[in-house]
Amino acid sequence: MLLLLLLASRCHRIRHARDDGIAGTGRRARIPTYPFAVTTIVVLRGDQTGQELLDESLRVIAPEVIGIDLELETFDLSLANRRATRNGVVGDAADAMRESGFGLKAATVTPADRTDVGSPNALLRERVGGRVILRTGQRIPGVAGIAGVSAPISIVRMAVDDAYNAQEWREGTGEDEIAYRTEHISRSTCRAVAEFAFVHAARTHARVFGGPKFTVSRIYEGMFKEELDAAASRHPDVDYEPQLIDATYALLFSRAGDALVIPALNRDGDCLSDLVLPLFGSIAGAESLLLGFDHDPLVPSVVMAEAPHGTAPSLEGKNVANPMAMILAAAALLGFAPDPGCVTASTVIRDALFEVLRAGVATSDLGGNASTSEFTDAVIARTRALIAAA
Repeated sequence: MLLLLLLASRCHRIRHARDDGIAGTGRRARIPTYPFAVTTIVVLRGDQTGQELLDESLRVIAPEVIGIDLELETFDLSLANRRATRNGVVGDAADAMRESGFGLKAATVTPADRTDVGSPNALLRERVGGRVILRTGQRIPGVAGIAGVSAPISIVRMAVDDAYNAQEWREGTGEDEIAYRTEHISRSTCRAVAEFAFVHAARTHARVFGGPKFTVSRIYEGMFKEELDAAASRHPDVDYEPQLIDATYALLFSRAGDALVIPALNRDGDCLSDLVLPLFGSIAGAESLLLGFDHDPLVPSVVMAEAPHGTAPSLEGKNVANPMAMILAAAALLGFAPDPGCVTASTVIRDALFEVLRAGVATSDLGGNASTSEFTDAVIARTRALIAAA
C-alpha cells in the first residue's frame, strides 16, 4: 500500500474510469468507476531490433487491448540522437522518469570508441537513483532447462558503484606498463541490495544464496557481506545460505531445484545474469528491472523495465526476434502502477504470454515457427480473451 501511495503521488492527469469495450472479445470489461491517476510511462526508444521489440510490447499494452489509458512520454535514445544531443536526451529522459516513476526502455547500442557517447544505462541509473537491478530466470513452457534447472533464480545486483564507472589509467611503458583502476561501493547501496534481496526472497518463498569474495577482499567486499548478514538478522524467517562468489558458481547446479535469490556486486551480478537466464532456455525469457530509491530503502521511487538482451543487429528488419522479454518487461512495469486496473493487466498479460507458449506458439529460438509479430498477435488475442472472461 505504501508503494502504491508513493507512486500515485508521481502520476498525474486524473480521469474517471468507465465501462469500456474490449475490441475483438464480444464482451465488455468493467473498469472501476472511481477516479484514478492515469499512469505515465516514459518510453525510451532504442536501436535496431531493440526498438522493434519495444514497439511490439507497446502493442500489447495499448488501450484497445487492456482497456486502460496510459500516458506515454517518449524520448529518442537511439545512438544517432544521443550523439546529436551529446547525451542531453538521456538526462531529460531520466528526469522524466523521476517525475513519473516509470520507464520502459528499448535496448541501445553502446559504441566501442571511448570518446563517443557511451552507454546510456550508467547515466540513467545514476540520475534516477538506481540502486538495484532485478533479473529472474524462470521456466519457459515447452523449453527444457539445462542441468535440471526448474525453480526461479533471481539475481539482485547493484545497479551502481563497483567496477563500472571506475577510474582507470596506465603508467609506464613496455613490460613495465601497469594498469590501475579505482573502484568503490557505498554502504547505502550495499544495504539497499541486501535488504531488497531478503524482502524479495520472502515474497517469492526463496532462499538467499551466495555472496561476495569477502575472504580475499575483507574491507571492500566485506562491507557487502556485513550488510547481507545484517539483513539476515532482520529477516530470520528467510533461509540464508552465504557462499563466496566462486562457490556460488560451483554450487549453482546442485541447487537447481530450489528457488534462489542471489545478491551480488555490480560486475558479479552482470556475469551471473548472463549465466543464469540462458539456463532456462533463452535470455529472452525474462525481464530486467532497475529500481531507484530516494529515502525509503524498501519503496522504489523509480522503476524502469527493459529486456536483458542487446540490440541483435543481425535480426533487425527480419521479423524473427523473440519479443517475450520486452512484453514481460511492459507487464512487470504495470504491476507497480497505482491504478488497480494496471496491476490486473500486468497479471493478465503475463498469464496470456505463458498460455500462448503452452499452446505451442513460439518464435524460432524456442523451437517454434511464429514470427515476431505473430507471437505478439497471439499474446494480444489471449490477453483480450482473458480480460473478457474476467
